[in-house]
Amino acid sequence: MPILTDPLAAAHDVATLRDAVVAWFEDAARDLPWRRPDRTAWGVLVSEVMLQQTPVVRVEPVWRAWMLRWPTPADLAAASTADVLRAWDRLGYPRRALRLQECARAVVARHGGAVPDDEDALLALPGVGEYTAAAVRAFAFGRRSVVVDTNVRRVLARTLTGTALPEPSYTAAERALAQAVAPADDDASARWAAASMELGALVCTARAPRCASCPVRSSCAWRAAGHPPDELAHRRRGQAWHGTDRQVRGRVMALLREASDPVDRERLLLVTDDRAQADRCLAGLVEDGLVEPSETDPDLFALPA
Repeated sequence: MPILTDPLAAAHDVATLRDAVVAWFEDAARDLPWRRPDRTAWGVLVSEVMLQQTPVVRVEPVWRAWMLRWPTPADLAAASTADVLRAWDRLGYPRRALRLQECARAVVARHGGAVPDDEDALLALPGVGEYTAAAVRAFAFGRRSVVVDTNVRRVLARTLTGTALPEPSYTAAERALAQAVAPADDDASARWAAASMELGALVCTARAPRCASCPVRSSCAWRAAGHPPDELAHRRRGQAWHGTDRQVRGRVMALLREASDPVDRERLLLVTDDRAQADRCLAGLVEDGLVEPSETDPDLFALPA
């Protein structure tokens, strides 16, 4: 089903969607620490970086420990890289931890240790892209910002365009739709951003949407069209895990996080039966700045100091 082209009908449809989703959110919202009244802009920024490609259930305990240890950007900026990588634990994509520390140092150097609320200033920080900058402005400062993650993309695709899933890559049409749907008012826009993300995370999920529990089921274009299948399924690639370089890199990092002394290359290469793969992954971790060879013995490795 195409997007509504009649302006009055479209405005009514969007207003109905927003009102229903935000009303649902008032009761259904999860009690997450980075949403509470005592949250800080730094805490919101940390949560957004941790939540990239990682579910809330894994992030929350790590976030809590992290914020107790490094409650401000200055605290993280002064930490050792090895401590940062150990605290990141198994959240995955450990380069995010390095970028977060670089971001903290930039916040201290450029903004006196306070996370900025200006979009351009946020985008200039290491590791902060369009989504993260928008999320921090909305969730930390309550500013109007068009926050679009995979959950929001899916909600808009189904409810307003009638498609099962959005395009594999974010499109200009999606950007325009998200911009048009976001309320003009700061508070309302921030609330819509949080509510639409929550609906996608809890109800309008990718694989098993709970349509019977959806607050906008009566006006959902996808439901009205009979839940047509994903026409772009052939263009979507599943993320394999077992036997991949990512899995091997994770095993190497786990060994180094648990070690109090540098670890011999031979021990690190035993994380998989494929020695060449393990050697390649170790070299990649060194190149990424996640692992360092010993200055006295190139066959000993440790987390960066």
